[in-house]
Amino acid sequence: MVVPTRELAIQVAADLGTAGKRTGGRILTVYGGRAYEPQIDGLKDGIDIVVGTPGRLLDLENQKHLSLRDVSAVVLDEADKMLDLGFLPDIKKILSKIPDERQVMLFSATMPSEIVSLSRNYLRRPTHVRAGDDDEPGQARILDISQHVFRTHPMDKPEMLGRLLQAENRGLTMVFCQTKRACDKVAADLKDRGFAAAAVHGDLGQSQRERALRAFRAGKIDVLVATDVAARGLDVDDVTHVVNYECPEDEKTYTHRIGRTGRAGRSGTAVTFISWQEVARWKLINTALDLPHTDPLETYSTSPHFFEEMGIPEGTKGRLAADRRERAGLEAEEVEDIGDTGRHRTERGGKDGREERGSKGGERRGRSRNRRRTRSSGGAPASASGDTGKAAEGGSGAGAKPEPDGASGGESPAPRRRRRRRTRSGVEQPGNDQAQ
Repeated sequence: MVVPTRELAIQVAADLGTAGKRTGGRILTVYGGRAYEPQIDGLKDGIDIVVGTPGRLLDLENQKHLSLRDVSAVVLDEADKMLDLGFLPDIKKILSKIPDERQVMLFSATMPSEIVSLSRNYLRRPTHVRAGDDDEPGQARILDISQHVFRTHPMDKPEMLGRLLQAENRGLTMVFCQTKRACDKVAADLKDRGFAAAAVHGDLGQSQRERALRAFRAGKIDVLVATDVAARGLDVDDVTHVVNYECPEDEKTYTHRIGRTGRAGRSGTAVTFISWQEVARWKLINTALDLPHTDPLETYSTSPHFFEEMGIPEGTKGRLAADRRERAGLEAEEVEDIGDTGRHRTERGGKDGREERGSKGGERRGRSRNRRRTRSSGGAPASASGDTGKAAEGGSGAGAKPEPDGASGGESPAPRRRRRRRTRSGVEQPGNDQAQ
């Protein structure tokens, strides 16, 4: 089974383990960011189902640890997302290596032309099955999700989010940002305001990403700040609110983001913050999905309609009161040693705790600074290596004065004088014996 993201691979493998508990099927998850050895050992022991990302599957196949010639069925999950991430060449390579007699299943939320072409080339007599309600006028018109859009000021967003997170009946919440830096900034701000929050994005080590998701599912944190890496396929129970802290790129991204709530018949709330610069982009999304939010209302953290629509108690501020901080927090979830192949980020945003230092002896990265450098009394630099009885003049020792007594007997030689030649139109001028 091929999936686009590591988090989705973990979730799918867990669901398959639950479904196949009575059959005794052996399931292995393979993806990047983890050490190769446990995955190789699992393949050697024998596996019935392999769930993995395209890159790691091909790596193991190239190393002769995984044989795709023995595969009888292939499942491509979230095919459109794999297309967006540039995995289409890897998918074609995987499909070209499996036997001709096989079963291929392709799951995709949308069917762009590239996915249609892929299905025609690699699927035999395919059956198109659509899951959805044909009566819905738009993809995002999900009856169980209450959608709200506010036109905000970027500097007021943190306060608005802090007040929104104290709305009545709010459970687990996912906050989506466009960039990794924005994720870190929003998560740090929420923690400073007293909320149990954590970030998930591609710059984090795999063990840190899994730690945050475990803490979120367990309820140790109730706010997960993520990029779109968490918008596809992840199914977390009891997510009541989804907040688009920044406007999505397009209608597909918006649909997948808000789809993290209101799942399996539950109700949910989706809130989107739109800045003035993002109004044009939002209008395209609104038109494509036939939503009723053509002109979002200008809203601030003190706006009465914001409190009323979101069910925020009157007088709520953007900082969580100390007596309401009941979650254990991310620190209560241990970091699992999974043999990460990448670097870890610290809370301050550095990697491996070495923001400016190298990996050996705490030295700073860059050129070595072990050389001694001395200057003569006249202020000119002089080399600390070479014979102590000679001074350089234009690259030779001719005409050099001897060093003072004792210069060669100490640990460091005495600085040597450097001569300067003074010329004018190629003619040497007097004063050459002056030291610089």
